[in-house]
Amino acid sequence: MNHSNSRALQRRHLLALAAGAGFGGLPALLHAQPSAAAWPDKPLRMFVGYAAGSGIDNTARQLARQMEVVCGQPVVIDNRAGALGNLAAQAVAAARGDPYTLLFTPNSTHAANIHLFKKLPFDPVKDFTPVGSVATLGFVLVCDPAAVKVNNVQELVAAVKREPGKWAYGTGNATGLVAGAMFKTLTGTDLLSVPYKSVPPAMTDLMGGRLQLVFADATLAIPLVKAGKLRALAVTGSRRMAALPQVPTMAESGVQNYDLTGWFAVFQPAGVSPEHNARMAAIVQRALHDPQLVESLRNIGAEAETSTPDELARRVAADTQKWGRLVKLAGIEPE
Repeated sequence: MNHSNSRALQRRHLLALAAGAGFGGLPALLHAQPSAAAWPDKPLRMFVGYAAGSGIDNTARQLARQMEVVCGQPVVIDNRAGALGNLAAQAVAAARGDPYTLLFTPNSTHAANIHLFKKLPFDPVKDFTPVGSVATLGFVLVCDPAAVKVNNVQELVAAVKREPGKWAYGTGNATGLVAGAMFKTLTGTDLLSVPYKSVPPAMTDLMGGRLQLVFADATLAIPLVKAGKLRALAVTGSRRMAALPQVPTMAESGVQNYDLTGWFAVFQPAGVSPEHNARMAAIVQRALHDPQLVESLRNIGAEAETSTPDELARRVAADTQKWGRLVKLAGIEPE
């Protein structure tokens, strides 16, 4: 094959990749260095700020497996649980310029935590390169039906008001923390918040009778609700979940002005070249076009959602302001 034919084939390969990904940054991809077509050429490392088995971790692993199909390289998950995702984000921020290092994170590290902590060990904007959105995810308020004899939010509010200070709920991430605080504020109830490093141990304590409630990731709540082990009282978003169509929203349950939905996204460290960022964005977007992955996410209460790096940057800016308002509404003071 002569040199001109080789270049033509390479260009067609890049065009096909960009078209299949639906990636808006086509010019950046087409102007990448020739070696970028074969990139990545070694395993990728994806940091997750929550424990293995958590809803966030499960979603990250599903995405990682499909990314491996797209790019032909292993995607190794590195769980750094703690501080509402800050430990993983800090590790990625420290890997400045390394395009093989990724952060899979919910909105906590890049929109909420700046309002929940007096000081972060990283800058959510300056220390990261946005790659793309992955999914939006609702939360579910659940209880153990064997221990808590309430069937809906109205009955719950009445029960808590009869016994103030005797009810506790567990939270394992920033969205769950704000979800619970908003519930207390908007219903005027006296509930004790019990923080966990991730949601799974909170669910264990819930089913062990040490908690009455958990604001849980849908990914973890749905299987247990469908198995009859937990009762779903309400979902936190503005719409019912396709996977739990019988469960009402908070607003439908009488808690007005309640709308809380989280999102997942992928970031690289700051200093990554535009070529490697464009290539990674194309890989993530192409992975999210896999019908099985889309359906799998929907079955666990998430909706696949793609974006360009610029669109994710705009989301971070807008949601940082939004979460500031939500944290203030919830009456949470930074720690």
